[in-house]
Amino acid sequence: MSVITVKSGAFEYEKAQGISVPHGFTSRFGGVSQGIFASLNLACQRGDQAENVAENYAILGKALGFDPENVVLTRQTHSDIIRLVTDADHIGLDHHAYPECDGLITNTPGVALVVFTADCTPILLHDPVTGAVGAVHAGWRGTAADIAGKAVRAMADTFGCDPANIRAAIGPNIGQCCFATDADVPDAMIRALGRSALNHIRAEDNKYYVNLKEINAQFLRNAGVSHIEISPSCTMCQSNRFWSHRVTKENRGSQGAIIVCKEG
Repeated sequence: MSVITVKSGAFEYEKAQGISVPHGFTSRFGGVSQGIFASLNLACQRGDQAENVAENYAILGKALGFDPENVVLTRQTHSDIIRLVTDADHIGLDHHAYPECDGLITNTPGVALVVFTADCTPILLHDPVTGAVGAVHAGWRGTAADIAGKAVRAMADTFGCDPANIRAAIGPNIGQCCFATDADVPDAMIRALGRSALNHIRAEDNKYYVNLKEINAQFLRNAGVSHIEISPSCTMCQSNRFWSHRVTKENRGSQGAIIVCKEG
């Protein structure tokens, strides 16, 4: 199974064939926002009009099958903090109103978890046995801190999930083709994973090209997850489809990774 692209009119997103609950990695397409936010911007605090963002969530909810009133967001700070979400935690679309975290987990039916990206790595998790789900934003610092593995272990500790049952999907991010870094990034990965990280790092012209998708997949495997689907999409190569922070800097919206908890 693999991550595939789904199109419905102007709306376009990616989904993992192995995850059976409503979920998706959004693109820029299919919303109502204008200008630099055109068109499916999901972030409230980047300067877009609030009514446009709310309508974008309504479009997304109708397409994927969830109530936008039940969305829980992340106030992301490139941490490795995983937050347990309950039915009381959906408090609106202003992610700055939420506690700091870069990962969410829940087993509360109806709740939709959302993380934001614009080059960083989005990861969605689903345990079809317990019904628990997770959503993770893995910047390179969060990646090196094993936020993906910590989310899996949090699902195991909190909900009794067996990692062998968990289905994981890694969505569009800045690919190894474009993620040129200085030595601090590969050094952090090597400290975290040892020399096995070198399998996902290429040195060229005094820069290092790091494959964050595969490094996060390795962390997931180390946590006991074997069902992993990986999007081939690069947000920087395909900045016409996705917002890329490296391409647009601050002049952008944000795409989202969404997963909805259903009954186990």
